[in-house]
Amino acid sequence: MAQPASLAEVWRGPFHESHHLGHAVICDGAGQILSAWGDPDAVVLPRSSSKMIQALPLLTSGAADARGLSTEQLALACASHQGAPVHVARVNAWLSDLGLDDAALRCGPQVSRDTDLKLEMIRAHDAPCRVHNNCSGKHAGFLTLAQHLGAGPDYVDPEHPVQLACLDAFETVTDQPSPGFGIDGCSAPNFASTMHGMARAMGWFATAGQRSDSLSTAAARLVEAMHRHPELVAGEGRACTRLMRAAKEPVALKTGAEGYFIAILPMRGLGIALKAADGATRAAECAITALLVRLDVLDAANPEVTAFLRPTIRNWDGLATGEIRPAPGLLV
Repeated sequence: MAQPASLAEVWRGPFHESHHLGHAVICDGAGQILSAWGDPDAVVLPRSSSKMIQALPLLTSGAADARGLSTEQLALACASHQGAPVHVARVNAWLSDLGLDDAALRCGPQVSRDTDLKLEMIRAHDAPCRVHNNCSGKHAGFLTLAQHLGAGPDYVDPEHPVQLACLDAFETVTDQPSPGFGIDGCSAPNFASTMHGMARAMGWFATAGQRSDSLSTAAARLVEAMHRHPELVAGEGRACTRLMRAAKEPVALKTGAEGYFIAILPMRGLGIALKAADGATRAAECAITALLVRLDVLDAANPEVTAFLRPTIRNWDGLATGEIRPAPGLLV
């Protein structure tokens, strides 16, 4: 078994203070590994980086078209959003269209990560709702599919038809049986796969527009929705949103908890899966940015890119004390 590779380094002045290890795989549309760091066979929970896979049954079932879902709603189905007003209003409207409200969501309440809205709610003594949860868009998609299937309200149960459809889609696009699942932060099952399996799936998404089967057509629509609405996939200030906007070509990027990140590159037919072994978001953001610079999808000189490629570390007095850098070998 290959060992994790160095993905990112932390420097304080002239000293290499610490580093982050992990795994990264780049695959083409046929699932062939083009480049790899660490262990492609490492089994990992992709967390929210798998949301576009979980959204596939929403389209292939006919539920999305039966409800006339917009590209904004498809982007939200793949999102880990900020819980900002732009996200909350759209998810609430979606629930209303389903004849449902916040109580129907199974994702649990979460404090908004939008600073202004969070402070406004604190001042008003308003408790966070489930719609503020970063996964509420995905769950609105689950509810839409559950209604279409005539299934019960406990759509996060691993044996529920919604989750069985998600598992089938996951195993199809990763091209391997999942060894199991963990319960995600939003209470839904999160299916495990190897790093190669996830990179293969992202390469499959990247080439979906070249095929005409229903699953591929669904994938292409989700990718299009994500790069059309980057502000809904994450939010202002977030790596997914900023890097999608900064890219030289249409791409879909998605973070996941515990240092996971994926990239879908339709113009190149490539997919990337990346995992920081210690779960550090700062490492995953730096490393995925480096790989996208390596592929010339991002310009290293762009300030939006530099913010994640070589972010400055500052102390409490605002002094620049160091920086995070991609590990040698990721950029070239």
